[in-house]
Amino acid sequence: MATLVSVPQASAAKETWDHAANIKDAAKRLAELHRREGSQGVLKFLDACYRTQTLASNYSAGLESCMAQDYMHSQVLAQIYARIPQADRVRMGTPAPEDIARGMGQRFVATFKQYNISVKEAESFKKMVDKNGMPIFLKAIFPPGKPGEADSAADPGKASDR
Repeated sequence: MATLVSVPQASAAKETWDHAANIKDAAKRLAELHRREGSQGVLKFLDACYRTQTLASNYSAGLESCMAQDYMHSQVLAQIYARIPQADRVRMGTPAPEDIARGMGQRFVATFKQYNISVKEAESFKKMVDKNGMPIFLKAIFPPGKPGEADSAADPGKASDR
C-alpha cells in the first residue's frame, strides 16, 4: 500500500453498507473459492470481478469485496512465494513477491483514483481488511493443527503480522 498516491476527497454517493461485515463475508467467500479452484481460480475471479465492478459510477460493496479479496490473496501469495528461493520460483514460473505486490498496488491506485478515494480512506480500508478479513481467510486456508501435529500451519499466520 506504500505506492498509494494522493487523490481528492471522495465525492461519490454516501456508502450505505456495513464495511466490516462485507469484508468478513468477502474473506469467507475467498477461502471457499481458494479451496475449490486454487490460486489460479482466485486470480481469474478477481480479474472478472474488477472488470465488472469498475463499470459502476460509484464505489460499491461489490468492488470493496473484490479489493478486499485481492488484498488478502496477494498478501498471502507474496508471503508464500517469498519463502521460495528465486531460482525455484523462476523454474516453477511463479512471480516474484514484489511483482505480486506491485500488481495489486497498481490495481488499487487505479481504482482509488477512479472513485476519488483518499489516501486516508485507502489506509482505513487496509486496516479494516487486516482486522476483519485477514484472520478469517488465514484460519480457513491454514487451519490450526490438531494436538500433536507439527505447528507448520500457524507459521503463515505469523507472517501477516509483519
